[in-house]
Amino acid sequence: MSQSRFHHVFLAQRVPLLRTLERMVNNPSTAEDLLQETYLRVSRALTERPVEHLEPFVFQTARNLARDHLRARRIHSRTLLDDVPAQVIHNVPAPQSNAEDAAHAQQLLERLNVSLHALTSRQQQIFILSRLHGHSYQAIAERLDVSSSTVQKELKLIMAICVGQLQL
Repeated sequence: MSQSRFHHVFLAQRVPLLRTLERMVNNPSTAEDLLQETYLRVSRALTERPVEHLEPFVFQTARNLARDHLRARRIHSRTLLDDVPAQVIHNVPAPQSNAEDAAHAQQLLERLNVSLHALTSRQQQIFILSRLHGHSYQAIAERLDVSSSTVQKELKLIMAICVGQLQL
C-alpha cells in the first residue's frame, strides 16, 4: 500500500479519528498529539510491511496510543514525586507483603487521611482532581477558577504536607 493511499485515508478519517481520541483522553490538545503520533507510526509501519485493511489499522493504532497515554498518566498520577523519571518507577520491584507491611501501610493511610483532613476545601479538591482523577493543572484551574500556577503551588504544598506526615 502506498504512502499516498495512506495519506488519502488519513485525511478522510481525520475528524472521526480525532473525535475518538478526544473521547478516550478527554483532552483536545493531547488528542491532537496522539493523532500526529498515529500518522507517524502508521507511516513508519507501511515502510516495513504492507497493511491489507488500512482504515481499521489506523484506528487501532490510534486507540493503542491513547491507551498507552492513559496508562502512563495513571502511573504518573500515583507517584508522589513528579521529578522521578517513569523509567525508574517501572524498574522498582514490587515488594512481598506480609502482616507487618500491611499494618504499616494501614498506619500510613491513617496519617495521610489526617493530613488530607487538615487541608482546606480547595486543597482537598485539587488533590482529588489531580492525584485520583488525573486531571491536568489547567483543567483543575479552569474548574476551580484559579490560575494554573496556583494549582501547581497548592499541589506542591499539599504533597509536602502529606510527605511530612508520612515521615513522622
